[in-house]
Amino acid sequence: MAIKLPVLDKNGQGVGEQELPSSIFERPVNVGLMHQAYVRQMANARLGTHATKTRGQVDRSKAKWYRQKGTDRARHGSRNAPIFVGGGVAHGPKPRSYKKDMPKKMRQEAIRSALSAKAANDGIVLVDSLELDTPKTRDMADILYNLVGDASALILLAENNENVQRSVRNLPDARYLRANYLNIRDLLKYDKVIIPLNALDVITEWLGNSRSE
Repeated sequence: MAIKLPVLDKNGQGVGEQELPSSIFERPVNVGLMHQAYVRQMANARLGTHATKTRGQVDRSKAKWYRQKGTDRARHGSRNAPIFVGGGVAHGPKPRSYKKDMPKKMRQEAIRSALSAKAANDGIVLVDSLELDTPKTRDMADILYNLVGDASALILLAENNENVQRSVRNLPDARYLRANYLNIRDLLKYDKVIIPLNALDVITEWLGNSRSE
């Protein structure tokens, strides 16, 4: 049975009804695939620029620290040894890439799976349009409260909308995102996904070519 959701206006009042594409919002929820996509995204966000110096890279005196015999201390030839404060680091991290690969079709199916999970748990909110005459955080906060109450929200936009984007930036529990940049991390992070109808068209064009099972 197709999922039909009410379409709301900015005041939270119903103005119609919209059927969600079954090829996107009624997919089997594959937790393993979503986890794989999430781990990949977080790994690829790591810079991998961490580095420590070995004993050969530490800039300290190369002179023998103290004489070999007669001190009742262990024999040491360099202060650069890892056992000394200020010395090098043994087996420390070096710059590396954390990049993980994942086929495009698998990434897209993970997003479909997450959207299906949201739809099944009342996490999708459809609005007829989302426009503001001027950027104002207070007005956007009122709109979000009308739509989702106190829940955190991911707002999808079909195209660049400066007034909406600037109004959302200072809200701690909301984030805007272009619909064609939809990703698994943001889908899982927020309680509700607010989708204007023009953004739904973008998602349908992007993800709607999957073969239904």
